[in-house]
Amino acid sequence: MNARIFLAALATAMPFSVHAQTGIAASHGPNWIAIGMFLLIVAVTLIITYRSAGRTKSKADFYTAGHEITPVQNGLAIAGDFLSAAAFLGISALIYTTGYDGLIYAIGFLTGWLVVLFLMSERLRNLGSYTFADAASFRLDRTSVRLVAATGSLVVVLFYLIAQMIGAGKVIQLLFGVNYLFAVAGVGLLMIVYVAVGGMQATTWVQITKALLLLGGGTLMGLVVLWRFDFSLGRIFLEAGQVHPKGAAILAPGGLFAEPVSAVSLGLALVFGTAGLPHILMRFFTVKDSAGARKSVFYATTCVAYFCLLVPLFGFAAVAILMPDVGFFNVSANGQFNKITDLIGGPNMAAVHLSGALGGPILLGFISAVAFATILAVVAGLTLAGASAISHDLYGQVIAGGHAPEGREVRIAKLAAIVIGIAAIALAYAFENQNVAFMAGLALSVAASCNFPVLAMAIFWRGTTTRGAVIGGIVGLVSSILLVVLSKTVWVAVFHYAAPVFPYDNPALFSMPLAFLAIWLGSMSDKTVRASAERQAFEAQFVQSETGIRSTENLAGAAT
Repeated sequence: MNARIFLAALATAMPFSVHAQTGIAASHGPNWIAIGMFLLIVAVTLIITYRSAGRTKSKADFYTAGHEITPVQNGLAIAGDFLSAAAFLGISALIYTTGYDGLIYAIGFLTGWLVVLFLMSERLRNLGSYTFADAASFRLDRTSVRLVAATGSLVVVLFYLIAQMIGAGKVIQLLFGVNYLFAVAGVGLLMIVYVAVGGMQATTWVQITKALLLLGGGTLMGLVVLWRFDFSLGRIFLEAGQVHPKGAAILAPGGLFAEPVSAVSLGLALVFGTAGLPHILMRFFTVKDSAGARKSVFYATTCVAYFCLLVPLFGFAAVAILMPDVGFFNVSANGQFNKITDLIGGPNMAAVHLSGALGGPILLGFISAVAFATILAVVAGLTLAGASAISHDLYGQVIAGGHAPEGREVRIAKLAAIVIGIAAIALAYAFENQNVAFMAGLALSVAASCNFPVLAMAIFWRGTTTRGAVIGGIVGLVSSILLVVLSKTVWVAVFHYAAPVFPYDNPALFSMPLAFLAIWLGSMSDKTVRASAERQAFEAQFVQSETGIRSTENLAGAAT
């Protein structure tokens, strides 16, 4: 009852339909509340980075915060790392545009955590030290397997970074009225500073701060939405169906996918791609042991599940509240506008506009700042994962053969962070108009087709050999990227061909089975002495992956 009274007071002070109070920079001048909150978040994160720099002395400190993060802290950090612009802005935008089918993203993101919890978390912590390639190459050839794993990681990181940087650029452009390129460049500079100066310690605490802000802000906004509709979900759906261009059809499946193949393919990417995201897998090495890794995933799953229940509420509420109000749209000279594509800032800004419609400039400023913090935390984790793949896997293990000086390896990681940041800025500018959740889906497809098959087969199948893992990883990576290029996302939208060669948006249904098949065929056809040694080493790997107890049997023969 007290919460209801509080929300009533908030709503009375800030009318729901006063779009003049939303503070959109493009039409009403800067929102100084939002600007102040933005600057506060940037200041806090920079202080965290400065304090963390003094605690980052060794390679272990830079990559894993010295394995000193507690399970609760790591769970919050994982949730902060995972709940990205795709989860907050992208899913609400998909529901705003297509309705029911947008829920596939929310459910898929959540379901993927079951795979991580039951299959990956403890085994990764027991087998690896810094990156998931440590576990994938545990009994296989260090050079070739790490090369494939690092390449897959970098591709995933760049795809995912595009999604986050687009969201960041749109939020800043919308609130501050600055040029989109300057907006993404500013975010890129911040993420470079976080990683290059503070390493995993700074990244972890930035992600924890972001997770607390996101969960708190989402809860507040969800309560305001429910109060606005008298705590009736049925009323939200009814009003949304009355004002959406598709009518009541947004409450039924079929709005996003014309046939089931695309839906199944996307579902596979969301579920199994989560278990192949390098920035998520890397977090399991920040805790002390496998029990900590398991607890971390439990806490993270709880946070992710809660937030995934809130986001669909934002999408349908945005339809019901924004679409009847012309003030939220770019209106042509003759008074015409499209309720979906002409939303100021694009559909990705539906949740941000909703906060302004519900709570005026104060709630708009807070939610916008939360969205900004969301993106900063995720891009920091992605950049660190990409830099680690270059410095630890490619340089430290492949080029230097595992004998690289710690100081040099860390310096290369910092340089790699700068390069990744610049590449992310360029790609985000090139793909400015892509839906952020869809771009994240592409990243998950590559993760599901390259990283997950190699990691899963190396850990769970005795017959996996280096030849099979390398062939399967390459097949999964190349096929997933090639099919994306041949789909309408690139072939039509970028290359401007009349029709796509590959008729589906998401390739996971085809590329992931190809990767598993290639691993199996490559391994079964491998009759070399080395392959025999790798199969024999599986017992020692199995014991360590399940218990954390290192076998006295020497695995070096299979790993060098």
